[in-house]
Amino acid sequence: MSDAQPLTLSRTVHRWRQSLSRGLLDRLLPHASAASDEPLPPTGIHRILVVKVSHTLGNTLLVTPLLRELETAYPGAEVDVVTRSPVGAQVFAGFPGLGTVHVLPRHAFREPLRWLRQVRTMRRAGYDLAIDVDPRSQTGRALVNLVRPRHSLGFMGSAKQSRVNHGIEVPVSPRGVGALPVYLLRRARRDADYGRYPAPQLRLSPTEREAGRQRLAAVLAHSPQARVPTADAAVPPVIGVFANATGAKCLPQEWWIRFLGVLEPACADHAIVELLPAFGRSMLEDRYPTFFSSDIRGLAAVQSALALHVSADCGVMHLADAAGVPTVGLFDGTDPGEWAPGGERGAHVAIAGRTPEAVAGEVIALLRGSDALP
Repeated sequence: MSDAQPLTLSRTVHRWRQSLSRGLLDRLLPHASAASDEPLPPTGIHRILVVKVSHTLGNTLLVTPLLRELETAYPGAEVDVVTRSPVGAQVFAGFPGLGTVHVLPRHAFREPLRWLRQVRTMRRAGYDLAIDVDPRSQTGRALVNLVRPRHSLGFMGSAKQSRVNHGIEVPVSPRGVGALPVYLLRRARRDADYGRYPAPQLRLSPTEREAGRQRLAAVLAHSPQARVPTADAAVPPVIGVFANATGAKCLPQEWWIRFLGVLEPACADHAIVELLPAFGRSMLEDRYPTFFSSDIRGLAAVQSALALHVSADCGVMHLADAAGVPTVGLFDGTDPGEWAPGGERGAHVAIAGRTPEAVAGEVIALLRGSDALP
């Protein structure tokens, strides 16, 4: 049997399991009592539940545009969030209307009692509105209906087997993962002027940002690779490089060395700092000063002091974008229409089929005057 045959068999079994699972969920899980043709009411919505069951950092950060929109739509409401991300509470901290962040176990079937206890807690809350923000997740739809809100909202489509009161078709545009939940709410409310979609945002305090600036200055002052000799010397603008990503998105070390071989001399008035991944080791052989933090907000605070963040499409890219940093995402394989940095100071560069040197030239042009990176 060839290597391709087991892979094909595995995909077939996976699709069969998905189909069986959706069919069972359609029969066993509750549905909304009735579909409504009326818009969501502008008043009477006091307790809101936002459901996004992904565990990844990027997906978690891309819930924040909806939290910003809810602040405008229902400024007196309290918003709870359901996530599987262990850093969800850190990501959502700082939103004044935030209530409880429910962190579900990553594998519900391994911890069914914990999962059910959290569902029961959410059901007792008596939500006025529960929002399933994901166009594809069946788990999110199940949770929305299990908590029995007065109003339930979500996308309609083949991946959604149970119904909600307010169902909205998935649009052709926008496609951005952060914009879609905002579009969902605006359509359900029938807001007349859609306008600009809010960007992802991590609510860092001035104290956190100042601490990040000081830590970055200390990294440069005490690093033998840096051009800053003492802590009292003027700190140059800093380009932060994160050279890790998951799976095929992770660019090889040789690619980054060639890329930085062009970027560094062209940006001689900037320092370069490598932001280290979660396992705490340099991806660039410690050629540059390094910064490591296992604390998401601590990392974001240092990012907030950068002049530019560069990385492949990954959660740390979205973290920089949400911290308000000029951010360039390098894309090869994933769709920038869905995943590109959504902030006003964000940009993306397609790298498929291009040399690292050519990509560096485009990043340099962005740094020197693009509207995307003022």
